Amino acid sequence: MKPRHLISLKDYSPQDIEEILELAAKMKADPAPYKSALLGKTLAMIFQKPSTRTRVSFEVGMFQLGGLAVVLNADEIHLSVGESVGDTARVLSTFADGIMARVFAHQDVLDLAKFGSKPVINGLSDLLHPCQALADFFTLKERFGSLKGLKLAYVGDGNNVCHELMIGAARLGVEIVVATPAGYEPNPLIVKSTARDAQKYGTPPAVLVRDPAEAMNGAQAVYTDVWTSMGQEAQETSRRAAFAAYSVDAALMARARKDAVFMHCLPAHRGLEVTDEVMDGPQSVVFQHAGNRLHVQKAAMTLLMA
Repeated sequence: MKPRHLISLKDYSPQDIEEILELAAKMKADPAPYKSALLGKTLAMIFQKPSTRTRVSFEVGMFQLGGLAVVLNADEIHLSVGESVGDTARVLSTFADGIMARVFAHQDVLDLAKFGSKPVINGLSDLLHPCQALADFFTLKERFGSLKGLKLAYVGDGNNVCHELMIGAARLGVEIVVATPAGYEPNPLIVKSTARDAQKYGTPPAVLVRDPAEAMNGAQAVYTDVWTSMGQEAQETSRRAAFAAYSVDAALMARARKDAVFMHCLPAHRGLEVTDEVMDGPQSVVFQHAGNRLHVQKAAMTLLMA
């Protein structure tokens, strides 16, 4: 694998991504051969935003690979408050073998990679979320066997999760349709760059629609996320109003293919972006999906840090 960091899947070729997914599948099927893959290695984990899945999956993953994960919460370090991101990167690079950062501003991840000397993994930023996308595509490959030609319907906010899905879909042959209300579309620069990538890799470009029902036609996967992300709490009332017609319920799921799966990156706000009936229903792969974060991140860390 050629990339030095995991900032976004846009830095990875289809072959690079497949390498991660294939190694993740091997690690999930038989973890024993990899229990010393990162023996003696340390991952510094920066959390500006709290998380259940990100923290546990990385911490457990490093343990299972023979390494150590050190948690650095925002109130425990000087990142961007009294000490520059660049200096933080330089310091952590003297102690750790890799840096995982879950941050608000994407620029912080870029600066950690620019000024540090060790691999940097983007655990989430306001723009992109590559670890989640890897788990998304891994879960779909597990279920359907192949990603090429698969149709994914994304319903909701055109956010970091949506952006990374679009980036990965263009590289992996996945057709993606994104349904958002006006004013909540994906970043225009992401739309343009993924359209170019889709042409390069022979994949249909992402389609943007307003009507969630339109996105469901022929969909084999239906994906949603929270309407209000961390840091957007002041917009919650207006966002709830804007997204009221974008809840994934049984009626909407019925418009997708009968073998369609429901996906959510979690945490879910039940009764808002998804109903209990769908979340707990037979088409839901939400918790398998969450568990797969462990395997794809173990694979990525091994390829970057071993």
